[in-house]
Amino acid sequence: MVALTTDQYHTILKTMKTGAGSFRANPRCLAVLTAEANLGMRVGDILRLKLSDFIYDGGRYRLNIVEEKTGKKRTFTVPAGLYDYFCEYARKNGIAANERLFPITERAVQKYLKSVCDFLGYENISTHSFRKWYATDIYNATGHDIVLVQHLLQHSSPVTTRRYIGISEEKVESAIANHMTIVA
Repeated sequence: MVALTTDQYHTILKTMKTGAGSFRANPRCLAVLTAEANLGMRVGDILRLKLSDFIYDGGRYRLNIVEEKTGKKRTFTVPAGLYDYFCEYARKNGIAANERLFPITERAVQKYLKSVCDFLGYENISTHSFRKWYATDIYNATGHDIVLVQHLLQHSSPVTTRRYIGISEEKVESAIANHMTIVA
């Protein structure tokens, strides 16, 4: 699976919002993938979220979660606009604060995403591509701060993060070779 491009991200979500071809709009899958792309969490962790998991603390909202895959505790700030998005989604769908925001399976999200990607002609895209897009976008936006991205994803080393966002050893070696500057 690959990281999305920004254009693919927007096109996929717009298509999910309106529906097309043989599938209808799906606000639930749209919200799940919006969450993954904006929080950098794995889809399984997103599917367990409740509004009551968002804690107002010192003028900001934060999440305290234990990641299902790693068992690691993760605490981070959630942008107010994203929190508002979840509140509006919950209100429109009659979801109480202590209920799961997304009562859907990971398989159902993946299946719907595949239908959308098939319609759009995109290959090798899965729900995890949204987490990879998050990582790659932050990496580029922060002037290539690999340690920050490592921290956000809770990877054990920068090498893992580098592989995750697609920076191969060949790219590293090429960058080093092409950067040589000697002053004589």
